[in-house]
Amino acid sequence: MAARLSLTLRHPFLPASYPIPARATQFRRFAVQNCVSDSYDSRKLVLEVKEKLEREYNSLPLGRNGRDDEEMILWFLKDRKFSVDDAVAKLTKAINWRQEFGVDELSEDSVKGMAETGKAFVHEFLDVNGRPVLIVVAAKHLPAVHDPLEDEKLCVFYVEKALSKLPTGKEDILGIIDLRGFRTENADLRFLTFLFDVFYFYYPKRLGQVLFVEAPSVFRPLWQLTKPLLKSYASLARFCSIDTIRKEYFTEDTLPAIFKD
Repeated sequence: MAARLSLTLRHPFLPASYPIPARATQFRRFAVQNCVSDSYDSRKLVLEVKEKLEREYNSLPLGRNGRDDEEMILWFLKDRKFSVDDAVAKLTKAINWRQEFGVDELSEDSVKGMAETGKAFVHEFLDVNGRPVLIVVAAKHLPAVHDPLEDEKLCVFYVEKALSKLPTGKEDILGIIDLRGFRTENADLRFLTFLFDVFYFYYPKRLGQVLFVEAPSVFRPLWQLTKPLLKSYASLARFCSIDTIRKEYFTEDTLPAIFKD
């Protein structure tokens, strides 16, 4: 973009009569035309998806996160490499899931009981890369005690909350799983798979990275079982220490309190 802009502006120290090289002029024209063309093609594909959804899936809801939400349509088109049919298939699944799961009905009150366990929260500050941060405290996750559906609702509520904090120009969030004190009773292959399924099917490309902090040896077998199921998403995972969190992801002022001691 900077290159394109530099070609559209004459250097302030050059006289008005100074000739702009023909090659630069051609490049500028090509870049502008390309930009307009890309924008036009994207808009055309969004409308194509929108019309296809209206024609073939008109029972799907309208409005935000519905079949006529053009921002959502464009995001799924990007995820599916601008294949209209693939985007429609994935969008249909995502919109149906939102409706069946009751995503829009989730609220602070509806997840209050599970939130009070302290097993997860959205950090008040962004990381150094400007991403919202979703933190999970694994030692407080007790699958034998907690209702799995309530766990899932809490997860989705916090994903929605984190995404609502995205600054302009940012597209993904950072997930941090604090594994200090993790024991076998905290292991939950089902929930870990659900978490990654949520990001793959319903919030594609919204998870920028997942940090596994201070992973004990007892966690490794669970990871080896889960990793093949995650496919390309496994590449988003990074095992790291608290020291790495402090030095690479936050400033002294924005560091989550649980990593300060």
